[in-house]
Formats: sequence, C-alpha cells, structure tokens
Amino acid sequence: MTSSPFGRMDSLSRRRFLAAAAGLSAMAALPRHTLARLIQEGAAKTGVDPNKWNPETIQALAGTITVDTAAELHALVPQDTAGEVAYWSVGPTEASPQITKDLYDQFLADFATFYPNIELENQNVGYNDMLDKIRTAAAGKSAPDVAKMPILWGVEFAARGHLREIVLEDYGLSRELFWDGALKSVTWQDKMYGIPTNNETMGFIYNKKIFADAGLDPETPPATWADVVAYSKQIKDETGKNGYGMVAKVNAGNTPFRFMPLLWAHGSGALDEAEPNPTYEASMINNEGGVAALQAMYDMYVTDRSVPTSALTNTQVENQDLYIAGEIAMMISHPSEYVAMQGRAAEATGSDKERADEIVANMAYGLIPEGPVRRAVVFGGSNAHIFTDEAHGRPVDMNAAKALMATLTSPEWSLKNNWTDSNPANLRGFETQFMRQRLDEIKFLEVTTAMLPFGIPFPVVPESPEIMNIIVPDMLQNALTQSMTVKEAADDAAQKINALIAAR
Repeated sequence: MTSSPFGRMDSLSRRRFLAAAAGLSAMAALPRHTLARLIQEGAAKTGVDPNKWNPETIQALAGTITVDTAAELHALVPQDTAGEVAYWSVGPTEASPQITKDLYDQFLADFATFYPNIELENQNVGYNDMLDKIRTAAAGKSAPDVAKMPILWGVEFAARGHLREIVLEDYGLSRELFWDGALKSVTWQDKMYGIPTNNETMGFIYNKKIFADAGLDPETPPATWADVVAYSKQIKDETGKNGYGMVAKVNAGNTPFRFMPLLWAHGSGALDEAEPNPTYEASMINNEGGVAALQAMYDMYVTDRSVPTSALTNTQVENQDLYIAGEIAMMISHPSEYVAMQGRAAEATGSDKERADEIVANMAYGLIPEGPVRRAVVFGGSNAHIFTDEAHGRPVDMNAAKALMATLTSPEWSLKNNWTDSNPANLRGFETQFMRQRLDEIKFLEVTTAMLPFGIPFPVVPESPEIMNIIVPDMLQNALTQSMTVKEAADDAAQKINALIAAR
C-alpha cells in the first residue's frame, strides 16, 4: 500500500484523487484514506510526509472531499445552543481585496445560521492596535471571550495566565491535523493555549531573464544557500545588477522573516526553536552554524558587494521597488508578491511599463533553498484563543466559545477566512473544493504552500519580539558594518538573548 502526504484515503476519496491527479506524472504515491479515517485510527504524528508534499500533490489533493460544515459543527455543539460570545480579530481594511471583505461578512452570516441562538459580538480591530488593546483589556478584566491573534502574540497572554488551556479533542480535532510548527506556536510550558486557524510560509522569487543574462539556468532556482551566495555574485559580476534582495533593517519584521530561514538551515537558531523539542533556555545563535549563516550575509554584503548597499535600511517595500525596476534578481516573499508586481506594472507608463511587464512575465517562484542541516522557512499565521474568566471579568460562556472556536478551525472557514494571504491550519482544508478554487485563482500558491512542512515558528517565548526585531537585526548590522567581526557579532547576540531570558 502506498501513502500520501496525509496518510491513507478511503476508496471514494481515492477515486476523486485519481481523477484530479490525471496528467500529474510527478505524483510519487496515491492517497487511499481521508484525514477523517486517519483521525479514527489514532495516528501519533502530523499526517504529512514532507517528501511527498509538493506542488503536484497539493494540486491533486485539492477538491477531493466535500465538507458539511454545519453537520460537523452540530455534532460538537448542538444547533439550538443559546448564549453569547465576544470575538476580536484583525479583519479586512479598506485596502483589502474585495473577496476578503466578502468572505469576512459571509463568515458572520454563516455563524448566525449555524447557531441562531448565539449572539456574536464581533470586533474588527486594526493590526497596529489589537495587541495593545488586548493587553489593556486583559489587565482590566475585560478581554473578549475569544480572540484570533497573530501566531506569536498568544504566548505573552499564556505566560500571564490569561488564556484557557485547550484540549484539541474537545473540538473534534487532533494533533495529526496540524503542522508541527503550528502546534509549537500554541504551546507554553507543555500545555496548549489555543488552536491554529491558518498558517503560511514564503517562497523564493527570482527573475528568469536576469538569470539567463548572467549565464544561469532560468528554469532552476538556487537549491542551496551556498548557491544563493554564488548566484548573487555571478549576477553582479555578469550583469551589474544586484543578485539577492537582502533585508537587514532594525525593528522591522521583514528582517527576521528573511534571515531566520538561513540561520535555521545552518543548524542554528535564536534559541533552540528549530529543534524537535525546544526548551527555549539558551541561545544557539553563535554556534558553528549560526556563525556560518552570518558569514554568508557578510560575504554577499561586504566581500562580493552583490546585494544593495541600502540593505541596512531596506524593508520588503524597498525590495519591491528594486525588483520591479529590474535591479535585483532574487528575494523571499509571499505568493501575493506576484499580484503586487502586477499592480505596480499596471501603474507604470511608457518605457517603465514595458520593462515592468517584462519583469512580471519573467517572475518565477521556487522553494526556499536548503542549508547544510535542513530546509527552513518562517512559519506564520494566526491562532484562536479563549480567555480565562479572570481576564474576561466574568465567566466565559464556554458553549458559545466552543461553537465559535470550532467554526474558526473548521476545514471550510480556516481556509475561507484566509483566502488571499494564508492557508488553512486544519489540514483537511487542503482537500476541499475551496482549495481547488484558490489554486486556480492565485498564481504560485502551490509553490509557497509546498514550504509548509519546513515551517519553523519564531521562539514561543514572551521575549520573542525583542529577540527577532532588535537583537537579531542588531547582530546583522554589527557584522555588515564591520563594527564587530562575524564571530563577535554572533557572540554579542547570544549574550543579549541569554540575558533577556534569564531576566524573565
């Protein structure tokens, strides 16, 4: 019997899968049982084999099951359940795509249909305001019943005792339905304090024409980080353009999202977050792999000068400008970057438009390169949490909260609520007809989605924002400006991280 990325499939899903897989010669194995059967059989681990989770299998699995969300929810929480629940999340803004706004409204309408006797008090809170708002509310005993928060925010509230412990099985879920990185992100001191709702990873973007002009194969992205360094130099030497879009700005979230994959790939980490069972007690950033990763950045910036000199102050916004101008050949970003480049090309005029259209036409995506130890990418997304009675200021209506949590994490709504910019955390979402539609609509989605098994969350500790946004970028600045040697910069970062953890 052969296996799929999700384990085995039943005969009906297998027939659907075979129909969907017609013509996909790269398929290595065919699934035979649905994820529901996998749950019933009590699999011990996430049911995904990274070696078989690739763009071809992602395309083939999409649309192989039909979910009855109402029936699944009502098996957990009866339809006639009455109650009330306050819910906060970062919802769409005026700038959001129309489909995001439409699906946000549809979620609220569907929940009212699923549970007509539960009053949902919904608040769409701006991203820049939500963290401080929840901090203030929890401290003042007025937190919502349920909040959907970006992947690393929850640990702060768990550490303060503001979140209720979660047992997945109470929600009709189990560990094998989620990526390992997702489960790490909701775990604090060996207990779970949330349920993943959505997860995303980035991909490696490159300009095929610049590759060809530099004598590189335009159909083959760099396989390793050593290739990135070598290709960046070759592009600079042969074309005069910058090879890699380095980002090293301090206190900018773009920086760790682009450096940490390199660090983890070399067997290092800010702490031990890339290890199977992290303890988050001591920094690994100055080990042999950490120094090698930082040396690669130094080689591109100082020795080869193959990246923009403005990398010390660049964010991804500046990289977008450089990419659409044809001044850099490689960068890390989301699948939405393609749409962003199309938009920039549409706004261009004259010769700028001709050049921009050519760049969009030659835009390609590949997997984040491997390092000597592993392939890795930052694991992003959001989690749903239930606050404690104390943080809420009164008893949480657990029946209503459970109904909302189950809806948010269902295969349908863990996907629909994150249509354009993420993926369902519930792995069954990848098999739905909704995933089929997304793949048809969003170019390169299957490539960035293929990185999910290699996702690693930032350290799940309250100190993570300072480590990621300040200490790690400071290390880069110290090395790239040559105010410290590479080893000194790594040692300095390790000392600061360890001191921060010890001061907790």
